[in-house]
Amino acid sequence: VQLQASGGGLVEAGASLRLFCVGSGRTVSTLLMGWFRQPPGKEREFVAHISRGGGTTVYTDSVKGRFTISRDVAENTVYLQMNSLEPEDTAVYYCAARLRSRWYCVSPYGMDYWGKGTLVTVSS
Repeated sequence: VQLQASGGGLVEAGASLRLFCVGSGRTVSTLLMGWFRQPPGKEREFVAHISRGGGTTVYTDSVKGRFTISRDVAENTVYLQMNSLEPEDTAVYYCAARLRSRWYCVSPYGMDYWGKGTLVTVSS
């Protein structure tokens, strides 16, 4: 499984960005897909998951109501729509996939595949 994330950039607070994660080697409908982020000088942290069936999404509290994870199985792509961005959202964002289990996991160690990160910088 290979994952390619893109869509990051430099924006002002309050703006929106949409991140893309294109998968290859396995369809996203057979994987629990997720987004994690690593702020400068901090540990990698969970942001959002979408279930294998696509019907269940989970978010960390700090992004609830602002971020939306979704997917397009035909495009084998997972998205992270980020609205009302805050300076605290500044981080390298990573797309990840979990094959070993269908249950979501907030620990980065529970994910099996990772894409290269895409940098999101939010200025105040």
